[in-house]
Amino acid sequence: MGRFVQWPLYLSLLLIGMNVLVYLVDVRSGLLVSVGILVYIGIAVLLFRRSKPKIMNELIAFANQYDLLEKRMLDELPLPYAIMDMDGCLIWTNKLFAKITGKNQYYKKNISTIFQDITADKLPGIEGSSHKELSTQFQERMYRASIQRVSLKDVVDQAEMLEGTSEKISLLTIHLYDETELKEYIQKIEDNKLVIALAYLDNYEEALESVEDVRRSLLIALIDRKITKYFSNFDGLVRKLEKDKYLLLMRQSSLEALKEQRFHILDEVKTVNIGNEMAVTLSIGIGLNASTYLQNYEYSRIAIEMALGRGGDQVVIKNGNSITYFGGKAQQMEKTTRVKARVKAQALKEFMSSKDRVVVMGHKITDVDALGAAIGIYRAGRTLGKTVHIVVNDPSTSIRPLMAGYMNNPDYEPSMFVDKEQAKELVDNNTVVIVVDTNKPSYTECQELLYMTRTIVVLDHHRRGNEVIENAVLSYVEPYASSTCEMVAEILQYFSDDLRLRNIEADCIYAGIVIDTNNFITRAGVRTFEAAAFLRRSGADMTRVRKLLRDNIDSYKARAEAVRTADIYRDYFAIAKCPSEGLESPTVVGAQAANELLNIAGVKASFVLTSYNQEVYISARAIDEVNVQVLMEKMGGGGHINIAGAQVRASLEDVEEMLKSIIDELYQEGDISK
Repeated sequence: MGRFVQWPLYLSLLLIGMNVLVYLVDVRSGLLVSVGILVYIGIAVLLFRRSKPKIMNELIAFANQYDLLEKRMLDELPLPYAIMDMDGCLIWTNKLFAKITGKNQYYKKNISTIFQDITADKLPGIEGSSHKELSTQFQERMYRASIQRVSLKDVVDQAEMLEGTSEKISLLTIHLYDETELKEYIQKIEDNKLVIALAYLDNYEEALESVEDVRRSLLIALIDRKITKYFSNFDGLVRKLEKDKYLLLMRQSSLEALKEQRFHILDEVKTVNIGNEMAVTLSIGIGLNASTYLQNYEYSRIAIEMALGRGGDQVVIKNGNSITYFGGKAQQMEKTTRVKARVKAQALKEFMSSKDRVVVMGHKITDVDALGAAIGIYRAGRTLGKTVHIVVNDPSTSIRPLMAGYMNNPDYEPSMFVDKEQAKELVDNNTVVIVVDTNKPSYTECQELLYMTRTIVVLDHHRRGNEVIENAVLSYVEPYASSTCEMVAEILQYFSDDLRLRNIEADCIYAGIVIDTNNFITRAGVRTFEAAAFLRRSGADMTRVRKLLRDNIDSYKARAEAVRTADIYRDYFAIAKCPSEGLESPTVVGAQAANELLNIAGVKASFVLTSYNQEVYISARAIDEVNVQVLMEKMGGGGHINIAGAQVRASLEDVEEMLKSIIDELYQEGDISK
């Protein structure tokens, strides 16, 4: 403003320059102009001296009032506002902030004493982002806290009394935005979202067969009433689609209440008994949070298929890409009918007949069950006159004796066994790829093959998890089966009248059943023995199989060492570490040790950890009281209720701690009872 007052003086310089030009034209005129300029300059100087103090005083007064007004506006700002130091200690707050928190405007304690969620580690630091948004709560209200770091570098530079102070001096400002109503409305919208579910009775036909004819309608009515009443209590709508299928509609808030009860309906349905020898079990598939109602229904359909594929008696919730499981503690009842095996055998024959080549692969580190199943498929393909290749990357010691019978054997092609690189060159759209003993793409010997052909068949006896082979044209997954070899043996009986197994092939398939049933002790049902009888008639010899499956002395010692050093955790869980040094197939030894530990009285489940190829392989086994599949799924693996496993890239000690923490967690949730 001082320079603005001085403009008449600056203009005088211009007039003096013009006066010089006038002198050049006429001296007398120049003198006259000079007199006028002197008078002008005198008046300008006089006005400048008299007006400057008044103008400056007015400006100072205005600035002072503006500063006070600004402070007053900030203090009365209708938005909670506060200033803190870099540690979060409050320096000053405006009136609304003080009113909301019930503190004085000059409350000096840390912000975390008011908002427990806002801790020092969440505040903006000297380095990194200068702004952070946090959600917090105070009493009944929810707030969004906007915290900004303000540098005082410029103030420090201009203040002489602060000379030498660090340039990193900063303060934090915080604004609070009340989002209570917004979040309440969002929660109401979430709670009222539509949830679609499908409920299937797993063993409807079998349960009815165990009841007198005159009482069957009563059993059905009791089950219908139990299901309808249960979901009606949670504001759910139940409609019967078929004799053993129900459609359920509910709100998402009702689903949350069901989760808290851990779907007690699964146990309630089993209590319906009017003389039926077999308890009825229920499976539920739930879909939610899709973009459309139709997509929600599709989610529920996928979920119910997964529940049935995992053995039934459980709830599967598909929420977008995430899948959650409840229940699944009961063993799946074995179906006495083999109609499904016959239908799948005919479908498999049609797919194999339409292609020129068949490639079979199992899971990584192929075991006896996977190899035996692959050998059975090999014979089926050769019966149709097709070229068949089996993918085995690195044969373990457990399958080498079995493979030796096919090597250098004139009855079998040299290319019968191939590795994954050779398989990639063989597979095209005129090839059918058959996956045995696994339904997870990442577990296969060569995952790339699944994307090199459109014709993929899956044969497996493991319960389905989150990861499945989605592009299969034929999927035959039966969790009740003892082994994939059992399933293949049934398929071969219906595949073709011309099919004849050779002795060496029957031995291989029989060996797969023996290993997976632990010599017909575990998971051996009626159909397991029927399959074994078929293989025995086809030439399988138990003495030859026993010789093929014998261990070497190092493996036996390692297994014995694992059993000797096992610890019992929480009175019922045996956890052991299997030594892997000097063993060609330590994972096989670990699985054998897990089976051995179940022979100890009082052990409900056994876990053997084996370090191999920079990973820890976990072999989990149980008899009937613990679902080891649930435990292994939490570690990224899977399997059956009583036979499961996982692979974890960590140290043995870390994996053991992870396993113990998961057991503790399941105890707290009530999934494991004492």
